Amino acid sequence: MISVKEQTNILGAMPMSRLVIHMSWPIMLSMLTQAVYNLVDSVYITRVGDSAFLALSYAYPIQTLMAAFCVGVGVGFSAAFSRRLGEGKKEAASTAAIHGFLLYFACFLIFLAFGLWGCRAYLHTCTQTAQVVEQGVAYLQICCCLSFGMCLQFPCERVLQSTGHPAGFMIIQGSGALINILLDPIFIFVLDLGTRGAAIATVVGQISGGIIGLFLIRRIRSQFVLDFRAFRPSPALAGEMLRIAAPAVFIQSLSSFLSMGLNAIVRLWSETAVWVLGAYFKLQSFVYMPVFSVNNGLVSIISYNYGARDRRRVEGAVHFGLLTALGASLAGTVLLWLFAHPLLAICFSAGSDALAMGVPGLRMAALSFPPAAFSIIWSAAFQSLGCSRYSLLVCLLRNLLFPLPIAFLLIHLAPQWVFLCLLLTELAACLAALPLFLRLRRTRIQTI
Repeated sequence: MISVKEQTNILGAMPMSRLVIHMSWPIMLSMLTQAVYNLVDSVYITRVGDSAFLALSYAYPIQTLMAAFCVGVGVGFSAAFSRRLGEGKKEAASTAAIHGFLLYFACFLIFLAFGLWGCRAYLHTCTQTAQVVEQGVAYLQICCCLSFGMCLQFPCERVLQSTGHPAGFMIIQGSGALINILLDPIFIFVLDLGTRGAAIATVVGQISGGIIGLFLIRRIRSQFVLDFRAFRPSPALAGEMLRIAAPAVFIQSLSSFLSMGLNAIVRLWSETAVWVLGAYFKLQSFVYMPVFSVNNGLVSIISYNYGARDRRRVEGAVHFGLLTALGASLAGTVLLWLFAHPLLAICFSAGSDALAMGVPGLRMAALSFPPAAFSIIWSAAFQSLGCSRYSLLVCLLRNLLFPLPIAFLLIHLAPQWVFLCLLLTELAACLAALPLFLRLRRTRIQTI
């Protein structure tokens, strides 16, 4: 394991191109695992029928909202747990870890309540097609009511990360996703369970990942032990975690609200447009995966070198991050533009109507990737240089304040161009972020 001193030397001394890649690839590998799982899940479901894929498209925002809660709570959990570990207070760290597990149990109770009493009402607000509603309810009820596996995976991952075992994070996510992919065709086709089968495969994968996570935590008991006998509930500690977690949950949830809002708007035109939007969200994760991985890696790099008062490395990190993200996004635009037809036809079994709308729709949406890369990387600079409010503003613009009004306007004026709302949103957000970055560069970076 790399010591703290060695990590510090790497952040301050490793050539910037190597450093950005070194810090980004573990995050990208984890995101790739999830992206492949989501795509494979959808590929199998499209073989069941268009209504089944529509049901998953409507369920997607709820799944991302559940993940947003878990990721956000993980931010608060990691902050409180890691600080106590760093202070050498193992008993306090154990108490913090148990509080984290309890907060995730509270998340499970929220998801369970929604699965029992909320998912049917939610699906009825999305569509009036009875078959889609029933398939969506069948899928969401299983995913929500049996989400304890998901709520077990996350705290196990955070404990392993904070104790210096980042490979455990990839093992938990990778094993759960692999089990899911292997079980999907069995439950969906062999047992003929349709969307219910996809949901069962999902929760079995999550539960398996959670069990593997507990096993990995047990293996590091010589370094860290969860001591339940000495545990005492601490409202102050729980409050500390929630105060840190709340903003993270909000930011993570914005993409879910974007999906819900766009689904509701494009449905005013056609449910086929919802189908196309669902396919786009599955595919765009592969393009944004390297961009967000670089974003996450840059936060530590820029923060360290800003603290070390090394202007050359701060500027170099931002410059290389922009080039890397822009290259990945341009490649994604070109690939999605060239292969929109085969991707929809082969991966999603699109019929003629879906292809007629989906091919130009995907190509219009793909144009949004390059301007988005600038906003995402500049957001990493905002966070690292102590201007997180700028990052929050850009996130709000990209996921709420720009796309929904633009989409609503286009759906009434020229519905065939509605997918351009993503490009117009990213261009507007990029133009709003540019003066903020230039101001930050002038007041924070150039004064080093």
